[in-house]
Amino acid sequence: QVQLVESGGGLVQAGGSLKLSCAASGRTFSNYDMGWFRQAPGKEREFVATFRRRGAVTYYADSMKGRFTIARDNAKNTVYLQMSSLKPEDTAVYYCAAFPPGAAQVEVWGQGTRVTVSS
Repeated sequence: QVQLVESGGGLVQAGGSLKLSCAASGRTFSNYDMGWFRQAPGKEREFVATFRRRGAVTYYADSMKGRFTIARDNAKNTVYLQMSSLKPEDTAVYYCAAFPPGAAQVEVWGQGTRVTVSS
């Protein structure tokens, strides 16, 4: 099983950009599908994006399409989330997640990194 540590969160103005990183420990990182979720204050955790290892297919929540990009570097055991055109409603704690290949259920969660977008 991998362990996940996110970084890169912080305060940014609306319209700005931020890049989150998720470093995975363990030799099996490349075997996992990887994703990002977020949880805004007072709201449930929601899906942001996934990167499926088979075919390097990516999926995004509708509200993130065109603004967010998920990428992974298996050599560095790291998955990234590049966020641009940020809005105040993007304010949340962002969590990295690891899925068994093709599965919908998350197996491992990171501890989260906070992103605050000011208006």
